[in-house]
Amino acid sequence: MSNKNVKSVSSLRQVNRSYGLSPSTLALAISGALMADMAISAEAPIVLDKLDVEETITPDTNPYAVPGSSYLAEKLSDPRRTRSLAETPQTITVLTSAEIADSGRSDLREILDGQPGITLGTGENGNAFGDRYVIRGHEARSDMFVDGLRDPGMTIRESFAVEQVEISKGPSSSFAGRGTTGGAVNSATKRASTEYDFGKLSAGIGTDNYYRGTLDINKVIDYDTAVRANILLADEDVPDRSPAERERKGAAFSVTHMPTDKLEITADYYHFEGDDKPDLGTYIDRTTGIPVKSTPVYLQKEDFLTSQVDTATVRVGYEISPRTRLVNLTRYGTTDNGYLLTGASGTTGYATEDDAINGVNGYASTGLSTHQGWQEVESFANQLNILSNQQIGGLNHELVFGFEYSDQRVLNGVYDNSTNGDTNCYTAGRRGVGASHCIIDESGNTVSDLNSVLGREYGKGDSDSDWNVKTVSLSAMDTVDLNDKWTAFGGLRYDFYDYKTIARSVTYEDRDGFLNGHVGASFKINEKANVYASYSTATNINGGESDVGTSCGYGGICVDGDDPDLGTPEKTDSWELGTKWRFNDDKLLATAALFRITKNDVMESPSGDSYSTLGSLNTGQNQVDGVEVGLAGNLTNKLSAQVGFTVMDAEVTKSIVPENVGKTLGNFADKSASLHLRYQATPKFAFGGTATYESVRYVGQPDSAAGDLAVPSYTVLDAFASYQVSRDMLVRMNVGNVLNEDYYLAAYRSGSFTYIGDKRNVQLTMDYSF
Repeated sequence: MSNKNVKSVSSLRQVNRSYGLSPSTLALAISGALMADMAISAEAPIVLDKLDVEETITPDTNPYAVPGSSYLAEKLSDPRRTRSLAETPQTITVLTSAEIADSGRSDLREILDGQPGITLGTGENGNAFGDRYVIRGHEARSDMFVDGLRDPGMTIRESFAVEQVEISKGPSSSFAGRGTTGGAVNSATKRASTEYDFGKLSAGIGTDNYYRGTLDINKVIDYDTAVRANILLADEDVPDRSPAERERKGAAFSVTHMPTDKLEITADYYHFEGDDKPDLGTYIDRTTGIPVKSTPVYLQKEDFLTSQVDTATVRVGYEISPRTRLVNLTRYGTTDNGYLLTGASGTTGYATEDDAINGVNGYASTGLSTHQGWQEVESFANQLNILSNQQIGGLNHELVFGFEYSDQRVLNGVYDNSTNGDTNCYTAGRRGVGASHCIIDESGNTVSDLNSVLGREYGKGDSDSDWNVKTVSLSAMDTVDLNDKWTAFGGLRYDFYDYKTIARSVTYEDRDGFLNGHVGASFKINEKANVYASYSTATNINGGESDVGTSCGYGGICVDGDDPDLGTPEKTDSWELGTKWRFNDDKLLATAALFRITKNDVMESPSGDSYSTLGSLNTGQNQVDGVEVGLAGNLTNKLSAQVGFTVMDAEVTKSIVPENVGKTLGNFADKSASLHLRYQATPKFAFGGTATYESVRYVGQPDSAAGDLAVPSYTVLDAFASYQVSRDMLVRMNVGNVLNEDYYLAAYRSGSFTYIGDKRNVQLTMDYSF
């Protein structure tokens, strides 16, 4: 690695940091000291204090992190967040690349599932195309962002090219637009830097045929230009569930060029391929209410879940004046997703059709079902922000004016598939008695041809939903220090949308606009602490979820009888009272917040048929109250931490179905916590681990009353240890689920698709810097 002292335009940088003494500064200091020493050599000798120079620029340096505290972010990557994280009046959890690496987690789904206040969601088609999250009780699968721009599509998301993950809790419409009821997740990508050269190769092997290799290279071409490349190759069997497996390939390239001292241009290209054979887990026994532990790995050899993502982004920063700068992002991307999966549920098998009709001589078994679909996503977005510090009325205002245009198109369809395997039992279901496939025979044994019992054949079929939304947004935000103690902040955003979906030969259209905002104030207790109060809103349009077409109960299109009017958008109000404290020379941040989120005008499906278009518009309301505390950074010079704990209470306060009032929400955990620690025992040896806890969660669909079946609470422990073999080589071991616990991440409302958490697994990784 060679560090380079090259120019940087501080007004264009999103983060201004002091990296200690640069080589040129150090050289001048030494030269000056030598010359001074020659001038006074004839006089009495002078004893100089020892000068310690700490090099803080390394290949692992996160440009947003606090120097010397790799688990704590100084700033968010979004330039519209004009204050440091410690001064931002909102609950925002930031997971740095260093913390992510130590945790041993790589998929965004794994990373977020371990965070308090977030649970995983399901649908009848399993996890559909990839990641699906519930933040503070509210659906967030469409509230995913990359570098501040919405990342549409239900795709698999990986962290190999991510600098840090930023989780904003509570409505975020001023910054993010529609949706964002419970929060939003933004991934800050790794960009080329003209600050220094580095290269890092990471190679890992482990149990369950695990291997993972990544390469991260940043090269300074000249004084104005740099390039960066990140490469990923990874594969593993799902622990203790082989032949289920996960395969990942990816490449991300970034080029930064500064034609002048006032202009910076960065171009990024991202490519990712995920090719999985997913295991949808087990099911909840409706008699006992307990997940069945003995379900064998029943996925079929034809099963797959694939994602291919290609996006190109151009970022331009221009210094208009010493007080004003412009930041523009333009992105075009496509995503192709597809899945053909097998589900399992408890059933009663019969040897003959007559036995099934008469309900005699039955035996407990497990039946299989097919779930499948494909999705093609195309998106274009342009976001223009003007950031300006202006003196108005004798006060300094941090102004942000924004314009954004986005065009998102999602084509959904199904596969033409047939089941040709020989049937081996009879079952009785909603469609009567029929020949079926049972994977447990009448003797209680697993059938011999388990992974090929269905004998599927398939091909890509026609589309059944064409989802489109164009949005034009205008926003204005201001942060102003009223005096040495008080700061006021606020913002407004207006979104005009043109929505059109064609589903099953019916066209649904809506053109409208909505206004959202946030407002509040903070009080500086002292130089290290503040308290704040804020109010914010969010709006979610009818049919805003692109992957479900006309499924009223899952965020798809919902209409009232024959009336084509899509009704009033769902609206959310949120209050938050919080405090943030800095300790240990600003290398540790402690946070706490009380919050209430109220969602009004909720679309409901009173019949219980969530796959019907028919529903009841704007009749529901729910409320989530809670408290969240967090701790990030260095507890001591040797002990680092990322800690979070959330206690919440959810309640359906209004519903067209009277018996739902007073119930909690589906897929909602009242309590959740994460404790991640790292202890630097010696200059070369460090160890630590993570404890993750989630309380019981009842099944159900988004924004609806929970059902009777429950996913049990769990506590899972992970551990890691690292050793610095040499200046350039580090070896790290991660052990996931140390105690080999049986635990479950989520379940569908019927109890099927009860996702099984990974069993114990071990990985050994070598990081080599060059």
